[in-house]
Amino acid sequence: MKRSARLSAKERRSRLNIPGASIELIRHFPVGLFRGSVVGGYCPMGQEIDPLPLMEAIEETGCELALPVTPPMGQALSFRKYKKNDILIKGLFGTTEPEGHQEIIVPNLLLVPLLAFTPEGERLGYGGGYYDRTLAKLRAEGDVFACGVAYAGQEVPDLPTDEHDQPLDGILTEQFFRIFA
Repeated sequence: MKRSARLSAKERRSRLNIPGASIELIRHFPVGLFRGSVVGGYCPMGQEIDPLPLMEAIEETGCELALPVTPPMGQALSFRKYKKNDILIKGLFGTTEPEGHQEIIVPNLLLVPLLAFTPEGERLGYGGGYYDRTLAKLRAEGDVFACGVAYAGQEVPDLPTDEHDQPLDGILTEQFFRIFA
């Protein structure tokens, strides 16, 4: 069921390459809610909406930035400090991450990539479980706001979910920001 949902979501997203969408994320991001946060972002892969312009704008408001380091399968992500123009290296599965000498920090705002999301905050990821494990760990250790980042057209009425799937707290798109109840 999830496999077919992922294929469908990838197909839908492939049609959503919207010029200027990354800049529109900045316009809809509620800076005041997250001032002073440690923001865990990501470098886009494939056809994901690009959060890097948003992250640069967030950094200018005094937030600290971090990017994930992809561990072996079955483990949660860790986050290394990141600043605009830092040298990035290739990680597992084609990810891009900070060099190993950068300090490990813990985000309290996590920008989460996804294939699809629902009006209730359910998220469909790529199937590796990295963000579900990471969110479970961060939530067990403290306070974190999980904000999906996607094109508005990635919203679907429902998704197949399991007990380990972690919900989003909010979603940011090129058209809106929404907090889930």
